[in-house]
Formats: sequence, structure tokens, C-alpha cells
Amino acid sequence: MPTLFDPIRLGQFECSNRIFMSPLTRSRASREGVPSPLVREHYAQRATAGLIISEAVGVTRQGLGWPFAPGIWNQAQVSAWRPVTREVHAHKGRIIAQLWHMGRLVHPDYLGGTAPVSSWAIAAPDNAKTYEGPKPYAVPHMLNVAEIKGIIADYVHAAKNAMSSEFDGIQLHAANGYLFDQFMRDSCNQRSDDYGGTPEKRTRFIVETVQAIADAIGADRVAIRVSPAIPLQGCVDSAAEEVFTRVAEAMRRIGIMFLEVREPAPNLRKVTPPPHTTNWPAVPLIAARLKAAFKGPFVVNTGYDRTDAMAAVANGEADAIAFGKPFISNPDLVARLANNRPLAQHDLATLYTQGAEGYTSYPAWKG
Repeated sequence: MPTLFDPIRLGQFECSNRIFMSPLTRSRASREGVPSPLVREHYAQRATAGLIISEAVGVTRQGLGWPFAPGIWNQAQVSAWRPVTREVHAHKGRIIAQLWHMGRLVHPDYLGGTAPVSSWAIAAPDNAKTYEGPKPYAVPHMLNVAEIKGIIADYVHAAKNAMSSEFDGIQLHAANGYLFDQFMRDSCNQRSDDYGGTPEKRTRFIVETVQAIADAIGADRVAIRVSPAIPLQGCVDSAAEEVFTRVAEAMRRIGIMFLEVREPAPNLRKVTPPPHTTNWPAVPLIAARLKAAFKGPFVVNTGYDRTDAMAAVANGEADAIAFGKPFISNPDLVARLANNRPLAQHDLATLYTQGAEGYTSYPAWKG
């Protein structure tokens, strides 16, 4: 069996190891969604990861509702991303862009006062992050079929821009309560047309989007991320296993390069009631079933440490592991895991600031 430190083939390219860098929003772009020059150094420092999955990148202004987060819908953004990818490649690394539409989680402040969009007119729980501080989420506009087709076209445009930016591929963020999740989960999708109701119809949006992108840039440059067992931001489902098994089977038919599933690591597997919901069943852990349904390269994420990650790859639970927080403060995480060195802890106070401190300032191991 392979180990965590062995190469893996994904679509058209090979990764040097199976330690992937998970998407990490760090707020180092301008208000116009243009990555700052610091982004180039940040990712280059972490290029020893088998694969870098970029921070979530907005596909349109309509879909981006996080302070100082980057986009990839216009030429200024494309031009700013190109030095980043080239620097990663110069360090023999691989990087793909995670494409993001936040749906109802975009506050109207980002949209000139216009309502955000979603599968149904139900506001998300809690508060949005805005430049003026936390504000309650707004009731979204329910997308009609023509508008859904328009967003699919926006994703295709963003994927083409990612290729122009010289990314090695793209990943669709279909997890964590964002727009695709808002369609897949019946806690927030109460439609009765072709995009709501049955599990098959609730997955139509993600399947049609992946197929359209695959037709545009090649299925072997496309991945998706889902979070069936981690209900977040008011998104949960009464038939999660059926919904996400359908997604995995559809991704197999399309032939995407990998499927990533957020599911708690063995040391974190405690099923708790989903937040902000009532009378919902416990969420099952279904990664094994999704892996069997997908049959292609399978990546897992959430809370894995060195021991859990090595075991998961060795016993065939996953083909690679995506690490998030450890990469914040350990740019040389691959070497630290390979040599069983201690990991540095990240500074919470500098996670979402706009400077170099807490972003490019973490040193490699000096032992």
C-alpha cells in the first residue's frame, strides 16, 4: 500500500506526496478581490505540499461576501494570480483554484444593498462578516431556472480564468453551507421544480455545473469538495447519505480528478446535533460509502494528525489527506510530518489581517 509520503497521479499531473494543503481563507486581497503581492510568497513557502488547494476564490461579485477575499472573475484578478501560480511551479509545486459562490451568506452590503441569492428564500442563521463588523444575514432571493443557468456560466468563466492564471486545475467548493450546499440540503432548499424536492433534483445544480466546467477545461482538471457529515451555517439534510452518494456516482461518470470529503478524523468522531436546526436525525459518517461510489482518487479532511493521516492512507481509507490549520504556521509541514517534528501553533489574532505578520512570517523548522 502507498504511504502518505508517496507520489500520486491526479488527472494530467503528478503530486510529489499525499499531503495536500486545504483551502484557507486569509483575507490578503483588496476590496476589489485582487490578491496582494504577499499571496505569491505565502503559497511559494508551502509548495512542498503534494497539492495546494487555494483559498476559496469568488466566481462573481454576487458570490463573494468575505472581507478582503480574492476573486477570479476579471482580468485584474487573473493577472494577480498568474505570478502566484508561476512561483509555486518554480518551486516544483502544484496548485489548483477553489471556486466559491457563497449564496445566501453574502451580506447585501457587498452587493450595493441587493439581496443575496440562494435555492430558497430562507435566511442563514447567525451573522455575516462585513467591513463594518458582524451583521445579520438577509433573506435571499430565490434563484429562478434562468438565473441558475447564469451562475453555471459564471463558474465556467471562472474556471477558464483559472486556466488563464496557470492553475493546474480547479475545485468547486460544494461544502460548508455555501451555494451548492444550499441546493443539496433540504433544510434550506424547499423548491418543487427541477432543482429541488428529491435528492436527485437537489443535486442537479452541482452535477450540471461540474459537467459544464469539464466540457470547458477537461474533467481531469476538475475536483469538488463536500461536507456531508459536518452541518454548517444552517445546511443539513434528512437524506444526506443518498444525496451525497448520488453526487459521488455522478462525479465518477463525469470522470473528475478527485473527490474531497470533509468528515471528522478518527480522534474527532463525535456525532452531535446539527446547529440551528431541530428534529433532525444524527448525521452519519459516510466517507467510506462515497469512496466506494466514486472509485477515483479520494481525499479526506478535518482534524487529521500525523498518526491518523498515515493510517488512513495505509489502510486505504483515503488516497491523500488535506491539512488546513497546520499549514498556517508550518510552511514546511511535509518535512515536519516526514521527520515527526513538533508543529508550531498559529496566531489567531493575525488570521484575517492584511499584513505579512502571521501570513508569510512563520519560519521553517530550525533544529
